[in-house]
Amino acid sequence: MKAAIIGGGVIGGGWAARFLLNGWDVAVADPDPEAERKINAVLAGARRSLPAVYDRALPAEGRLSFCALEDACAEAEWVQESVPERLDIKHTVLDSVNAAAPYSAVIASSTSGFKPSELTAQGARCIVAHPFNPVYLLPLIELVGDVPAGAANMLRGVGFSPLHVRKEIDAHIADRFLEAVWREALWLVKDGIATTEEIDEAIRMGFGLRWAQMGLFETYRVAGGEAGMKHFMAQFGPALQWPWTKLTDVPEFTDELVDLIAGQSDAQSGHLSIRELERLRDDNLVGILRSLKRTQAAAGGVIAAHEAGLPRPDAVPEALPVTQDRVIPQTWTDYNGHMNEAHFLELGAAATDRFMEMIGADAAYIAEGLSYFTAENHLQYLDEMHAGDRVRVSTQVLEGGPKKMHLFHRMTNPAGEVAATMETFLLHVDLGTRRSAPAGANVAEALAAFAQAHAAMPRPEGAGRYVGQRN
Repeated sequence: MKAAIIGGGVIGGGWAARFLLNGWDVAVADPDPEAERKINAVLAGARRSLPAVYDRALPAEGRLSFCALEDACAEAEWVQESVPERLDIKHTVLDSVNAAAPYSAVIASSTSGFKPSELTAQGARCIVAHPFNPVYLLPLIELVGDVPAGAANMLRGVGFSPLHVRKEIDAHIADRFLEAVWREALWLVKDGIATTEEIDEAIRMGFGLRWAQMGLFETYRVAGGEAGMKHFMAQFGPALQWPWTKLTDVPEFTDELVDLIAGQSDAQSGHLSIRELERLRDDNLVGILRSLKRTQAAAGGVIAAHEAGLPRPDAVPEALPVTQDRVIPQTWTDYNGHMNEAHFLELGAAATDRFMEMIGADAAYIAEGLSYFTAENHLQYLDEMHAGDRVRVSTQVLEGGPKKMHLFHRMTNPAGEVAATMETFLLHVDLGTRRSAPAGANVAEALAAFAQAHAAMPRPEGAGRYVGQRN
């Protein structure tokens, strides 16, 4: 698959990263001589953060190239225009794109405000696919216009959550909310009510945390208590008649207002570079997204669904199955700058869970009332692992009986060296009685096949060790 990115700024760079890290070839067209440097700066942040959201490895990275618009569009399945927000520039660029791109290609604009009818007024073929920054992390894409069949699924394939806006409207959906909040914030600063930092604190310490997981209406439904949304509307509806906001009024955009806001913003965040702020933003987003993924809420549900479609190695008894293949997230590192000991256990536990799935002890099996309980673990820490390192876990079966499962996990770093091992002993349990019981016939048979195949392999170094034992 090939994507053409027309315009290599912050948004275009984010699009390039999203496609590239999901295995697409990406061709970037931008006359800026600094385009390649800027794109690579965005890619560095994306490579650090996007894989850290997932518990499986993303596809092998696609090929990145920089070329003229005509060459970029040739043989592209998706063309994304991300040039400056001027209609005359977009008309010129879209005319060129339509002339160069295959008829089967999806041609989309990242515009945050223009309607498709405005973009196509001179005959160009185009829809709106409006993303949110950072494009490589935030899943929302607003689709507006005559969206081709299959376009939404193409976007889902790279981890986006498409929202089809059913009617054309200036600024689509999400940016209209942002515009309303932005206007009110400008008034609060201009009138001396709050500083930029105080406004940001009000958002990030309060309703912003609720919005990240529940949005607006679901948040207010909960606020209505057991009586629900009707009660909330009855209680707070009259407040809409009060002169609380200035949403329909805009403060005059004077030099004084610009200087006031810019000065407060410098005082708030000027001690950090833009790249440092981007990294801080991305690290925080990774943590939030990973938390949401656990409950499959909001954006976390999108990531969980995308992750479920990522390929996994086949389980072959004659070989050591790969039970984990992923990138270490920043949240797994500690004050020493390397992967914390607790997360080696988490990684090993995930490898055990994957092996259970391989032998049929999966979610359906557990729902029937049977599972495995861990009785004992032993971890060896042999080398450091760091955020961004790709770690693979292979699993050897040391014993597999009707009621027992004895596994040995090897955790290897990007160089293929063993960084840690985990030996784990489990008992098969009837969840009704919470006591050990024989495994189901299919699971027992699959486990026995692995145990028999692995018995011919050398016993792994470190198996059977105890704490403090000398090498």
